[in-house]
Amino acid sequence: MLFRRKGWLRKEFDDQLLEKANEMKATWISQKELVEKSFDPSAEAGCQAKIAEAKYFLLFKEVKKRKITIRK
Repeated sequence: MLFRRKGWLRKEFDDQLLEKANEMKATWISQKELVEKSFDPSAEAGCQAKIAEAKYFLLFKEVKKRKITIRK
């Protein structure tokens, strides 16, 4: 009985990880578009885009490591 919750908890955390990864991807894309559309992008905007990209790829690697797939 003690180990029954393991699958349920794993699914819950996997869902949260996928949600966070999708959120970071949207943030990264919006930051990248903002830098691309700017006439004179500031260094801070470029740094924010790089940080968002790094966070997204960190979460993406974790998703691949856990072998999580999107269930429909």
